Amino acid sequence: MKRRSFLKTAGTVAGGYALGLDRALGAEGTGVQAGEEKVNGMPLRVLGRTGRKISIVGFPGLSLVHYDQERGTKGLHDAFARGVNYFDVAPAYGNGEAETKMGIGLQGIDRSKIFLSCKTKKRDKAGAREELERSLKRLKTDYFDLYQLHHLWNAEQVKQALGPGGAMLTLLKARDEGKIKHLGFSAHTRRAALDALKGFRFDTVMFPINFVEDFKIGFSKPVLDLAKQRGAVAIAIKPLSMGAWPEGAERKRKWWYKTTETQQEVDLAMRYTLALDGVVTGIPPSFLDLLDKAIVAAKSYKRITNGEVAKLKTKAESCLSVFEKEEQREARGDLHSGPVYADSPHECCCNSAYA
Repeated sequence: MKRRSFLKTAGTVAGGYALGLDRALGAEGTGVQAGEEKVNGMPLRVLGRTGRKISIVGFPGLSLVHYDQERGTKGLHDAFARGVNYFDVAPAYGNGEAETKMGIGLQGIDRSKIFLSCKTKKRDKAGAREELERSLKRLKTDYFDLYQLHHLWNAEQVKQALGPGGAMLTLLKARDEGKIKHLGFSAHTRRAALDALKGFRFDTVMFPINFVEDFKIGFSKPVLDLAKQRGAVAIAIKPLSMGAWPEGAERKRKWWYKTTETQQEVDLAMRYTLALDGVVTGIPPSFLDLLDKAIVAAKSYKRITNGEVAKLKTKAESCLSVFEKEEQREARGDLHSGPVYADSPHECCCNSAYA
């Protein structure tokens, strides 16, 4: 797809999404959804056909690379004590550092009371098996509740992972062995997410879902729509994003995109994402202070109003999309010109700390 065509399509989708957002959000101003329960004040939602009830905020395992073991362990236990039962991590986070710290840090917590998810960036059968077995050892567990293909980016990666000799063969075999309970994937482009949903009946789709991307380029709607048709549910990543850093802007946090910072901003951003049809939970950016604010937001969760959505739409006008560049690059088939964001933990080939 040419750049001009992409921009035209993205603008049309974003506008249409904004006009129909009230329908996607459901009843205005309502609180806990029907069937939700709470643990230590934390709302739980059923993760689709898995049948498991998970907290509407997940623990961002990548955050552990920012802290020593003692602080990381305290963060894990504090989150669990406050009702968080969903813990997410991947071998790509700190070249295994996050997995190792989480494996140590989760000791003393009843394994049956947590929902532990992990991922693999390997697209081949053998590579995925190697990562899976290593992750199980690092996390000190004999199974993952959810295992995902990590950071799918284009059609070729999806085709490889789902095709002959692909990573899915390992995931399916491991599920038969009891080492994986449920299957999902994460993606950073709509093309990859839509192709993956069409190619296999995944239980979950992990995708960037936030008010900036939705109002700027209508990012999540086609993915959420197809996920619903395919019986999958969404795990939102980047729910607190405030978009890409403007050129020359002072970076108040050492992170590859801007985040909401005040409790009021976090509350509104989380309420937007968690109100969208099909979204079960959200994983905040990888800092324990932002996790703390996300937990506060979750415990006071109520359905966002149309007036508040209008305010977010206005706020988004001054923000920059993070994923528009990735969408444009994927549409061009541009695979080898270097990273989109060199400081992103997902740019493993260019940032050895996150390889």
